[in-house]
Amino acid sequence: MTDIVLLEILFRGIAMFVAKLNDASFKRLHNAMTTVALYNAACYCNASVLNQTLFSNLSSFEQQSDVESGNWSLLTKDQCMQLGGHLVGNSCNYVPDITFMSFILFLGTLFCAMVLKKFKSSRYFPTGVRKLVGDFSIILTILIFCGIDAALGLETPKLLVPETFQPTNPKRDWLVFPFGANPWWIYLVSSVPAILVTILIFMDQQITAVILNRKEYKLQKGAGFHLDFLCVSLLMIVTSFMGLPWYVSATVISLAHMDSLKKESTTSAPGEQPKFLGIREQRVTGLMVFILTGLSVFLAPVLKFIPMPVLYGIFFYMGISALSSIQFMERLQLLLMPAKHQPDFIYLRHVPLRQVHLYTFIQIFCLAVLWLIKSTAAAIIFPLMLLALVGIRKAMEYIFSLQHLSWLDDIMPEKDKKEEEEKLKRIQDQDESDSEDTELMYQEKGPEINISVN
Repeated sequence: MTDIVLLEILFRGIAMFVAKLNDASFKRLHNAMTTVALYNAACYCNASVLNQTLFSNLSSFEQQSDVESGNWSLLTKDQCMQLGGHLVGNSCNYVPDITFMSFILFLGTLFCAMVLKKFKSSRYFPTGVRKLVGDFSIILTILIFCGIDAALGLETPKLLVPETFQPTNPKRDWLVFPFGANPWWIYLVSSVPAILVTILIFMDQQITAVILNRKEYKLQKGAGFHLDFLCVSLLMIVTSFMGLPWYVSATVISLAHMDSLKKESTTSAPGEQPKFLGIREQRVTGLMVFILTGLSVFLAPVLKFIPMPVLYGIFFYMGISALSSIQFMERLQLLLMPAKHQPDFIYLRHVPLRQVHLYTFIQIFCLAVLWLIKSTAAAIIFPLMLLALVGIRKAMEYIFSLQHLSWLDDIMPEKDKKEEEEKLKRIQDQDESDSEDTELMYQEKGPEINISVN
């Protein structure tokens, strides 16, 4: 037994040593790629005029002797440029694969953000450290992969940020006068796309507001749907006169903000998920977010170092995290699961599996149609297709029963549905138990028989 344990320890030690050697080999390979961009008999340094005054810039006597003897092939790219030479050869135009590096940064950012976000529920480090890492997972991920990109030194695409605070087109002013530049009939015809844009803005704003005010978030303060929409409308008038983009509630960003304000129980059993207590309802974080967004125009010298693949990875992570709580994603997974391996979803107790799959296929078809319209020149009618979904939903009442639709299309989350059903079942069991006790209480008693024993 001792020999087996010793053999296991030696095997692990050898594996770790090989891993360290691989790390060192990777470092040497990277240094060779960045410092020596010359290849034997393929790319070498040449110069028509030898600059003797630049010999002192070389680091060693051997390299100086190589230059004096005309052995330019042993020089690095930087030394060749210092001496006024130029590169000759087919492989001199070698450029590292930026596409592959961008793909690595994208996937690395995505998985790192997911791991750091789940770190809050891990078993490592104290609770305060885990919570801090989980709350600032996005910022930590951006810093980590910006550092990796800077260390590698590859010319990956960076965020383009203007250095001056001015309109993009220098020929126009801050205020755009709405009249005089177009014929009079343009203002009449523009009412048609204006109606479509109004529908789109209304749907985007109000759907986001409805999602954020769901019962599962346990909000205590009332929702201001109409007040929010009034503020958005007034801001759109201002942004239209200034030629700025319109601003509405962003679903993914709003859900991420809501997730960061969750209150959870601090005491729980080892391995048990903390209990959700509610949302910290306040205006400080929202106010600070938009103040910092405005101040970001002064951070252009710093923001221009952020690679675009890192930002794409963050956006993709935010989209995935927003999809995790949607019933549609659960039903997509059910399409690939045998019936005996399916989770105990509450709607599967009340709706036949064939009806669930039919409802899912209808949603997939509608989503595909919306995606195709949005990706083509017909995207102008996208708001009308959103309204058409309302008609499709009403038409489903002729295919599915109202009871089935109440389980498949209810805004109440899965967890709350189960709690409501279990609570109702307990009440029914309690009523049945009370009725049995009542029947026994008021049941007529039979004649009493006293038997004396002498």
